[in-house]
Amino acid sequence: MSTRRYVVPIEATQWKTPASGEVVFDWEYDEGRDKLLSLYEKGKNLQWNARSRIDWSLELDPDNPLQAPDMYNALYGTKLWDKLGDKAKNEVRLHTVAWQFSQFLHGEQGALICAAKIVETVPDLDSKYYAATQVMDEARHVEAYSRYLDEKLELVYPINPHLKTLLDQVLRDSRWDYTYLGMQILIEGLALAAFGMIRDLAVDPLSVQLNAYVMQDEARHVAFGRFALRDYYPQLTDAERAEREEFCVEACYLMRDRFLAEEVWNNLGYGAEAIEAVKHSTIMKEFQKMLFSRIVPALRDIGLWGPKVRKAFEEMGVMSFAEVDLDGLMQGDEAKAAELDRAKAAADAAIAETVSAADVDGSTD
Repeated sequence: MSTRRYVVPIEATQWKTPASGEVVFDWEYDEGRDKLLSLYEKGKNLQWNARSRIDWSLELDPDNPLQAPDMYNALYGTKLWDKLGDKAKNEVRLHTVAWQFSQFLHGEQGALICAAKIVETVPDLDSKYYAATQVMDEARHVEAYSRYLDEKLELVYPINPHLKTLLDQVLRDSRWDYTYLGMQILIEGLALAAFGMIRDLAVDPLSVQLNAYVMQDEARHVAFGRFALRDYYPQLTDAERAEREEFCVEACYLMRDRFLAEEVWNNLGYGAEAIEAVKHSTIMKEFQKMLFSRIVPALRDIGLWGPKVRKAFEEMGVMSFAEVDLDGLMQGDEAKAAELDRAKAAADAAIAETVSAADVDGSTD
């Protein structure tokens, strides 16, 4: 029995979905694509321990967990926000962060299951190699977000219906490339953008660390999907590509709408007033656009760039992201994580030096 503080009893939120797919063995052990094998090497070398790399001793302020400016809250600047007192605003800050990190947690469990499915169903051994490292990555992410919510926020929201629908669709489809497309390109591409906004806007060091280190892994996962699908999609017929583009368009609208966080506003008692305010919020509109900063160039890169996809992105106002350099972003994600490691190592060294000096002074007295 869980002792966590769930907004909805956990027994009412668990769900099962039938997954399908053909298990494929590949006996060509001496073949592999250089880019995927290189990514596999990187995946092995960059494994890390969530217990030790993240500084869990850092305290979190429940009244403002991210320590980010209020202007980045979806309700900020609305009439409802102006009516709220300090206590109510603190509650909104806590619940919106708990909801967002809960969706990260649930999405990471979905990624864990999808990565395991890829190991089984993808036909190429080099892809199986890398997907095996991703299984470990995703397990670590589930562990880390679960601990953050459990120990620091003490509040967890159930999976958002839009995310649940998309995961359902990905797991039910028997074609191996749909698992890549739905998880590696769409869900993880959107998650990377959301992680990045927290990493770059938050002041709270624990929240920054957690998202920066997860991003270091997730950037590789999106690259994995791009490399595999870029080779595969030129082999499809026009009808097969059109079917996948239709799936992408529907999925993008689902993911965009999921961040309205209706569950939070209904749970706090603000209901329709808050939902309408958030829908028309300037910051929410900009946030929804930024969520596609990695999905748009990724779909273009793998060749799912037909009229229907382009029209959807034009309607969403996100076509400007088509020219984004995804490899450059990945390098930046890795650099940010390395920068945090260096800062942490320098701080630890300074503490050790102070302790050592104090021991020397004590011994001479």
